[in-house]
Amino acid sequence: MTRPGGIGGRGAAPMRLARPQRRGVRENTVPMINIVFLLLIFFLMTAQIAPPEPLDVTPPETADADAPPDPDTALFVDAGGALSYDGRRGEDALARIAARDAGAPLSIRADADLPGAELAALLRRLAGRGVARVSLITVAGG
Repeated sequence: MTRPGGIGGRGAAPMRLARPQRRGVRENTVPMINIVFLLLIFFLMTAQIAPPEPLDVTPPETADADAPPDPDTALFVDAGGALSYDGRRGEDALARIAARDAGAPLSIRADADLPGAELAALLRRLAGRGVARVSLITVAGG
């Protein structure tokens, strides 16, 4: 027989044990961080921010700035008069310009230090090769 007051008849109140708190399952975020950094490195290595210009050219300043030219479609002329067009230099550049569509306008990115007489002579040479429309690329001035 059991007496009132608990098991075994000792008269003590039953012992109440605290339940252990449940811990949520923690996700390990290290693999996700590794993948994010790998993707970041991949995109940095494969992205082409801006193609380099074939010649070091500082265009003249103007009140209205033009959009930067595509190095493959603009004729670059440095301060010394060297030409570059579509990856070709000198007379090869002029031959490549003559081989393109004659009706398409030609963008020229000439250095600000290029003498005007040399630019005028270049325009005459281009007209002799069938170039009818030309635009001079400039940058916004202060």
